[in-house]
Amino acid sequence: MNLNYDKYADGLIPAIVQDAESRVVLMLGFMNEEAVTKTRESGRVTFFSRSRNSLWTKGETSGNYLELVSMAADCDADTLLIKARPLGPVCHTGAGTCFGVESTLQRFSTDLLLELERVIDDRRGSDASSSYVARLFEMGLNSIAQKVGEEAVEMIIEAKDHDIEKFKAEAADLLFHYLILLRAKNVSIESVVEVLAARRK
Repeated sequence: MNLNYDKYADGLIPAIVQDAESRVVLMLGFMNEEAVTKTRESGRVTFFSRSRNSLWTKGETSGNYLELVSMAADCDADTLLIKARPLGPVCHTGAGTCFGVESTLQRFSTDLLLELERVIDDRRGSDASSSYVARLFEMGLNSIAQKVGEEAVEMIIEAKDHDIEKFKAEAADLLFHYLILLRAKNVSIESVVEVLAARRK
C-alpha cells in the first residue's frame, strides 16, 4: 500500500477508525509513515500526536487499545480507513466513540445481535436434550419458521393491550427466533442490515 504522505505539509494523513464488527466510526486520528509501520508491526493502532509531536499508541495509558483488523487507503491514497476491535471505551470522555451517545448505543445494539448470532451458532450443534436452540434446529426449518410466526402473533396480541413491558418481552422473543430462522437459512443479520442500508440510497 503506497500512501501519499506528501499531500499535506506536515506529512500526516487522516486515519478514520471503524469498529470492525459493528462498523460504527470510533474516532479520527493522524498518522505518518512511522505510525503506519508501527501499527502493522504491533497490531495496535498507533497515531502521531500533534500536541506531543511523537508517536502515540491508543490505549498505552488507559489499556483501551485498538486491535488492528485491517487497513485500507482511499482512492487518492491520502486517507486511511482502519478497522479495529476496541478493548474498551475509545473517547477520553469514557464514551464508546468520539462521536456521541447515539453511536455508542448503536454499537451496543449491533454487538448484542452479533453476540446472539454467535451463541445460536455455538448451540446449533449442541445436545438437543439440553439446548432449546439445538432442539429447534433438530426439528427443522419448517418448525423454526412456524415458531417465528407464533411469536409474531403473540407480539401482535400484546400490541393491542397497554402493558408495554409484556409487549417488549414478546418483541424480544420474536427477535431471538427471527435470528434463529436467519441462521437456519445460513443468512447473517449483518447481511440483512446491508440490504436495509442499500435501500436508503
